[in-house]
Amino acid sequence: MAGKFGDIIQKAREQESQLSGLQDDKASQSEKKQFSGLQDDQITSEPEVNLCVKVPKSMRHHWAVEAKRTGVTMTSVIIEALTQKFGLPENQ
Repeated sequence: MAGKFGDIIQKAREQESQLSGLQDDKASQSEKKQFSGLQDDQITSEPEVNLCVKVPKSMRHHWAVEAKRTGVTMTSVIIEALTQKFGLPENQ
């Protein structure tokens, strides 16, 4: 795998595959499917904008690796967290 974090991601995925079973993969896939509908609706109905959040570099690095390792995007995780905390606007 090429890239700055390729070795780290590959090692993390190897460890994950040794520790987790098929059930974990199915659960994360169903979460992705459940959440992907929300993103698709938002993308088609209105333009996207940036949401800038300042965090320590070490935390961002950790989260980026974990997101890659689990096969999710940080965008989807952030949107999911904000939706759970504050809900959706009335028009969605």
